[in-house]
Amino acid sequence: MRKKLSVVVSCYNEELALRQFYKETSQVLKSLPWDYELIFVNDGSQDGSLDILNQLADEDERVKVIAFSRNFGHEAAMIAGLDYSSGDGIVCMDADLQHPPECIPSIVEAFQEGYHVINMVRTKNESAGKFKNFASSSFYRLINVLSDVKFEPNASDFFGISRKASKVLKDHYREKVRFLRGYVQNIGFKRKNIEYEARSRVAGESKYSIKKLITFSVNTIMCFSNLPLKLGIYAGAIAGILGLAVMIYTIWSWAQVGTPNGYATITVLICFMFAVLFLIVGIIGNYIAILFAELKDRPIYIVGETRNFNEEEE
Repeated sequence: MRKKLSVVVSCYNEELALRQFYKETSQVLKSLPWDYELIFVNDGSQDGSLDILNQLADEDERVKVIAFSRNFGHEAAMIAGLDYSSGDGIVCMDADLQHPPECIPSIVEAFQEGYHVINMVRTKNESAGKFKNFASSSFYRLINVLSDVKFEPNASDFFGISRKASKVLKDHYREKVRFLRGYVQNIGFKRKNIEYEARSRVAGESKYSIKKLITFSVNTIMCFSNLPLKLGIYAGAIAGILGLAVMIYTIWSWAQVGTPNGYATITVLICFMFAVLFLIVGIIGNYIAILFAELKDRPIYIVGETRNFNEEEE
């Protein structure tokens, strides 16, 4: 019996890219020794993406569509694709063709060699620009310093996992604030890295603004590290040392001059102390917000409709 590959594709306002993506990816998948299914997750697109996906599903029964009731985000879309997948191996990728479909045979070959996790490591992404490339590499360096889990630099949302590995993610990694590519590297199993060069977007523009990237990065760090919570200890120690130094200086100044000249020093010290205090309060508040989201236990996503899934798969 032939094995089956599930390709999970997250879509948000990608109407200009979908047909070309389907054409190129289908050509690659048809050449593989595995059966396949193409699972498109429509993440509340506001353009004609869903209409195009439904047309593709009518033309090809191997195209399956999951349509969210609204926009839940890229991470939720990939998790939904994993939940609905039925393949022996699963490949997650984006619909803008920056993740090259021609890399899929290498992922399938890695599955056949017995690997459960295949990280696609981006070596070049000229379309992202110098700032985003620098920010991405800096983010991975920072989180590797802060977290006990060591992440592969420049690993992307383009990855492959076996059915065994996906079951772990489905059953146990259900956080509301999440970093899926981090979870993929965190679950263990035999893994392999494959390098690739990101292609230019076939159409449209990036859905991640600078604000979204910063929010995403902060939440990711807090999901994998409690070191920011310990900043209060370090800040308190530094402030204590500075306070002791100011006290010594004040006593010395009083002994030498008779009247301590400390207005500027006290002002600077108070401003510094309040800045540290508000920073720590802000960090604690962010952790509490993450805990609050988990305690509410609202669904990661809500499915509005599906196409080409049988009852067992749903």
